[in-house]
Amino acid sequence: MSGAAIFKIAVVVLLAIILISLASGLIFLIRDKGKSDRTVKSLTLRIVLSIALFVLLFIGFAAGLIKPHGINPSAPPETLP
Repeated sequence: MSGAAIFKIAVVVLLAIILISLASGLIFLIRDKGKSDRTVKSLTLRIVLSIALFVLLFIGFAAGLIKPHGINPSAPPETLP
């Protein structure tokens, strides 16, 4: 596997973990009804993971593992008259 493929898999896995953390925060919020701090811990973990994903995307862009593109990357660029 190439480095770019491994990087993209890492991004998808991190996104999945973020969604799981968000769902667990919702479940803790509903079940505990504010009597424990599990919701806060879960949402704090989600924020930390989101920041880590943001930094990982910046590193991937700087290393050339990912390349940004427009909304329609196959359309030719418009020329100015």
